Amino acid sequence: MKKLLLIDADCGVDDAQAIMIALAAPNVEILGITCCYGNTVLENTCRNTLRVLHACNKLEIPVYAGASAPILGGSVDGAFFHGKDGLGDAPDPNAPGLDLLQKEHAVDAILRIVNERCGQVSLVAIGPLTNLALAVKMDPKLPKKLKNLFIMGGNTEGRGNVTVCGEFNFASDPEAAYIVINEYTCPTYIATWEFSCSSRLSWEFYHEWVNQDTGKAKFMKKITAHSFGVSAAHKKTPGKEVWASGFVSCDSYAVAAAVDENFVTELAQIGLSVELSGSLTRGMMIVDWTDKLKKKNKTFVMKSCDLEKLQALMMAALK
Repeated sequence: MKKLLLIDADCGVDDAQAIMIALAAPNVEILGITCCYGNTVLENTCRNTLRVLHACNKLEIPVYAGASAPILGGSVDGAFFHGKDGLGDAPDPNAPGLDLLQKEHAVDAILRIVNERCGQVSLVAIGPLTNLALAVKMDPKLPKKLKNLFIMGGNTEGRGNVTVCGEFNFASDPEAAYIVINEYTCPTYIATWEFSCSSRLSWEFYHEWVNQDTGKAKFMKKITAHSFGVSAAHKKTPGKEVWASGFVSCDSYAVAAAVDENFVTELAQIGLSVELSGSLTRGMMIVDWTDKLKKKNKTFVMKSCDLEKLQALMMAALK
């Protein structure tokens, strides 16, 4: 049987890379893609998702628009690492329009799809967790109906990438991250910011990857040109050298784990939470190394992975 995935994304360039890994995997069926604000505003993340599906000739996969702002509201500034539009500011005049979006709201779609395939669906969250938080508040029994949950987000060492201590997806909506980490009791696997950075690929691989002679590779090279330039500029920026030291496709780690159960080679099962009140630590993922929280539902935190498997999945994605 194929693995049934439901992907929740804020489609920027690394979301595109991750989605294309899942699209190319022969053992995977994507039941839908739900969209959230994040790397850019919701309209752009929806448009970008459709562009990715169009590039892969997979527009039959339904796409749903979801949350446009955090649970408590506030501005959506976007990450800008992937360009203002989230996809490298490389427009395509032939891109599909938003009229192809499903009319059903993303949160309703999550609840319906999981109920239709109770116990079979792997939910993969690679953006802010607002849609997932809203879904579990609408149906508190949702986690028990999932096969498992894979998340890209959070941090284990207090190293922030958008705030002093906060990783982008969690810091974008700390309340949503708190709800998901504490209320999703299904088996949950998380690829954190530090894990992604420590599992980076070489720039030599990146060039080999995007220079394959295929339409998908040309598409990828076009949309990653902006972030590649930003990474190169960071070589001389104190504190940002990680972006220049190797190719990090953050969201691809969560999808790779969902696609191939042998991708992750070491896990730590541990209690987690999210800080909501700290003036410097709001949005930081709390790792309960000494089990003081006494949490029953502990999360599987990825510690190491098989980079050769990741490279193979990524190469196949652009064939």
